[in-house]
This record gives sequence, C-alpha cells and structure tokens, in this order.
Amino acid sequence: MASPSRRLQTKPVITCFKSVLLIYTFVFWITGVVLLAVGIWGKVSLENYFSLLNEKATNVPFVLIGTGTVIILLGTFGCFATCRASAWMLKLYAMFLTLIFLVELVAAIVGFVFRHEIKNNFKNNYEKALTQYNTTGDYRSDALDKIQNKLHCCGVTKYTDWEDTNYYVQHGYPKSCCKTECTPNKDASKVNHEGCFLKVTTTIESEMGIVAGFSFGVACFQLIGIFLAYCLSRAITNNQYEIV
Repeated sequence: MASPSRRLQTKPVITCFKSVLLIYTFVFWITGVVLLAVGIWGKVSLENYFSLLNEKATNVPFVLIGTGTVIILLGTFGCFATCRASAWMLKLYAMFLTLIFLVELVAAIVGFVFRHEIKNNFKNNYEKALTQYNTTGDYRSDALDKIQNKLHCCGVTKYTDWEDTNYYVQHGYPKSCCKTECTPNKDASKVNHEGCFLKVTTTIESEMGIVAGFSFGVACFQLIGIFLAYCLSRAITNNQYEIV
C-alpha cells in the first residue's frame, strides 16, 4: 500500500496523464470519423478504377470504412477507460491500439511491395475490357466509359488501341472517346488521342497518396496513445490510485 504522502504526490501526475490521454482519445476518435469519410469518398470517386483491377479490389474503400468505424468504437472505449481510471481497461485499450498499428503497418508494406503488380493487373484488365467492350451494361464497359469521359482519354496507351477491337470494326471509336459530344465514329480527329493508362495510374497515385499519408499519420499517432495508456495504467496499478 502506498503511503498517503506518496499518493498525494502521484495524484497530480495521474491527473495530468488522464487529461492528456483524454485529449488524445478525442483526437483519435476524430481521425476515425475522417477515415470513415475518406473511405466513403474513395468508394464514390475511385470505384471505376477499382472495378478494373479485380472484383476484390472494390473492397478497398470498405476496408477504410471498417477501419474508421473500429477507430470510432475504440476511441469511445478509450475515453470510458480513461474516465474510469481502470488499469485493466487501459491495458486492453493499449493492446487494441497496438494491434491496429501492426495491421496498418503490414497493409502499408504489402501495398508498397505489390504496387507494380497492381499497375500491371490494372493494365491487363483494361486491355481485356477494351477487347470485350460492348453496350449491354457490362460493368467493365461502364467503368471504361466513365474513365474515358472523366479523364478525356481514349484507349490504353493511345487511341489507336481501339482499332484492334471488334467494336471499332462495327462502330468505330466509342462515344466516350469523343472530344466533344458525338456518336461512335471512325474519325480520329474527333477523339482524344492520349491513352488512359498513364492518366489513371497518375490519378490513383495522387489520390491514394492522400489516403496513404493520412493512414500513416494515424498509425504514428497511435504510438502516442499506446505510450499514454500504458503509463497511466502502470501509474494506477503501482500506486493503487482510486477515484474520489
């Protein structure tokens, strides 16, 4: 049992730790909200690109949404644990923060290692969508049209890629290749000449760079929470502090 004088000296330290941890937990909770919003934004703005990677790639925004939701719930738990000054709950909070940090670290490493494979996969699927292009509502064809319309591009590396497709033989360049509003035709002067692959990868890298940077910041920010939660739980355990 700690002496009364020792407990009086320790109380301000623990109160300080609690205050800082509460501020941290609130900010951490806000990052969860932001990550949730980024996931929803990614689902809306990058869905066309993901759909041409592979079917599983469309789950990427849902991973961000799920991570944001977990952070919101964990932040709420951390706030409750801090207010209660429960040593075991704070240790559990630190453990959860550590687990999320490791998952984010592994995900970042995997994404970095396989980034070139992801690009090649996208290019192959884009070429496949080009050769199998039709107007019957196929999701790859829809995604291809949306990309060509939005980025003002045509074909994979250049507009002449369409000339090797069955669609071009029958109809010409698709409507989405046109510089301005037009119908499918074989007049090269009316379509965008720049290919879509370089534009798409540049767009994904720039927009996903924002997501990656934010995720990295959240991961590093969690180290502070792990340290604070662990220190507060140790202080409470070692000094047998009780809320009055």
